[in-house]
Amino acid sequence: MNPKRLAGLPMAAAAVALALSAVYTAGFGIFDEAVLRAGTIGLGLLVLLFQALFAGRAEDADGAEGADAPPPRGLLPRLADAALVAGTVVALGNFFVLYDALQTGLFELSRFDLVTGWIGLAVILEMTRRLFGIPLFLVAAGSVAYCLWGKYLPWIFGHAGFSEEQVQTVLWFSFDGVFGRAIAVVTNFILVFIVFGAVLDGVGAGRSVLKIVFRATGRLRGGPAYAAVVSSAMFGTLSGSVAANVVGTGVFTIPMIRDRGFSARFAGAIEAAASTGGQIMPPVMGAVAFIMADVTGIPYLTICVAALVPALFYYGSLFCAVGAQAAKLGIKPVAAKDQEPVTSFDWAMAGALGLSLAVIIYFLVTGSSPALAGFWATVVAFAAGLVLNSSLWRDPARLAAILVSAGRSCAVIVVAVAAIGIVIGAMNMTGLGLRFASAILALSENSVVLSLFLMMAGCLVLGMGMPTVPAYLIIVLVMGPAIEKMGFSTLTVHLFVVYYGVLSSITPPVAIAAYAAAPISGSKPMETALEALRIALAGFVIPFFLIYNPSITLVEDFTLPVFAWACLRLGLAVWLMATGLVGHDAAVLPPWQRALRTALGFALVVPLPLVEVAATVLGGLVVGLGRWRRRAVLTNELS
Repeated sequence: MNPKRLAGLPMAAAAVALALSAVYTAGFGIFDEAVLRAGTIGLGLLVLLFQALFAGRAEDADGAEGADAPPPRGLLPRLADAALVAGTVVALGNFFVLYDALQTGLFELSRFDLVTGWIGLAVILEMTRRLFGIPLFLVAAGSVAYCLWGKYLPWIFGHAGFSEEQVQTVLWFSFDGVFGRAIAVVTNFILVFIVFGAVLDGVGAGRSVLKIVFRATGRLRGGPAYAAVVSSAMFGTLSGSVAANVVGTGVFTIPMIRDRGFSARFAGAIEAAASTGGQIMPPVMGAVAFIMADVTGIPYLTICVAALVPALFYYGSLFCAVGAQAAKLGIKPVAAKDQEPVTSFDWAMAGALGLSLAVIIYFLVTGSSPALAGFWATVVAFAAGLVLNSSLWRDPARLAAILVSAGRSCAVIVVAVAAIGIVIGAMNMTGLGLRFASAILALSENSVVLSLFLMMAGCLVLGMGMPTVPAYLIIVLVMGPAIEKMGFSTLTVHLFVVYYGVLSSITPPVAIAAYAAAPISGSKPMETALEALRIALAGFVIPFFLIYNPSITLVEDFTLPVFAWACLRLGLAVWLMATGLVGHDAAVLPPWQRALRTALGFALVVPLPLVEVAATVLGGLVVGLGRWRRRAVLTNELS
């Protein structure tokens, strides 16, 4: 066997085991809850550590050489990786040794037990730092430090103090910290959808759907940019990572957007904004819907229905921004002869994707669990791929590669949620969330609007640099008690939190989606982030509109007249803000009209009946008069 392939076997074996475990659990149930949680975390860590340990040895099957091969890692980094592998085995091995005692709660930790617990936490923290950078690492590490030394802090931050054994009992040797509810939801519901997305991509459905979307939007001015919006919505809902969605679709869409005449900055920004929105698009919502259902007790299907209309308006705002920008630049549609042809294979693979999504919807509507829906969708996607893509039969190694890719994707989210388990355990121990909520309410002096703005700011800050699922969990953990005291429904306030947690991905200075898109587009990361913020600014008002107009959820206070009035105002607000910020509608807009349109867009969100009516009338007049004047100018030019 090729030595390079041999070096990659440990990582591949762990990845396949993790992926198959996710599929088995979703389809056939949990064999043992505690073993599953700890085993999933162990496999996730080993996948990533083996990948790092053998980097430079286990290249792709093609056997990259020379300049294309990854640089070999030095001795010290490899020794560090080996030490982390050993630490993972020792820490989790001792956890399983104490398993029976942990089940009863009757145990006393020895010094060896405490050391293995600290080793386990250290491995998780180090992998968190490697994968997600400093922000999430600091939050998780700071939570451990806060448990140990928070008693020395002043004001609301101080607590009674905890011993080393108490801290370890909660964070590692119990089912409240690392091995708590967060990882349980991930193993039971989320990982199977990560595998589902990897299967769709591996069998070729992703590329085929992109071709069809490009073909469908090719006759529009913004062609590839529209395609980026649509494809990112479709695949972003299946992905638990904004950055992964940016890279996965952006490598195809961003160069095409640039080639059509858009700037590099705009190309990266629209992909970043569109990929970010995939996390709020049903039916999967980047897996956060499952977490929300577990946290709130609201049925998963209800959450998906409630999120649908706001998500469509978000993507509608991106469509408006693309159209206005294309018109401003004078970009012409692509001629049919210049478009990439769509083959029967592409239509068949798109049908496989559609069938898989239909399976998900069918099982959810008939009352089955989301996990079972994900299981059968994965089975259908895999079977369709085998039937339609004959190359999979000729190269069975590709089938294994699909599972390896799925396992690697699962491993990343497992590490993130393990880190969040540390935070959850620390918050539950210390009660910081409740004290923080009381401080917010006191600071806002019972002003609901000010409380919402503080909540928005907190969500944007706490969510920066994190995947959607851990961002949501941290925000709800810290801000949740304050949210529930505002008097709004649980469903709308949690959607409010999810929206701003998601939008933190394009909010400077971190803006992880923009940082992922910038290298592909060739633009500067901060410029891309600011452009994405401008493009998606209408999305930042949707959560406020949702809070005060719950009828757009279709499940809360819904009546058709109220729903229609809300959609009219929100649609007008989206159009006014998009055209005002881009500076083009039927023609180039002067600065005063850009400012007026943007201001009216914000005014349409103000929850005062008089302001709503006045802004709607004035906004309609601004749009109508602008188009009438443009038509008059064109008529005079033709005559």
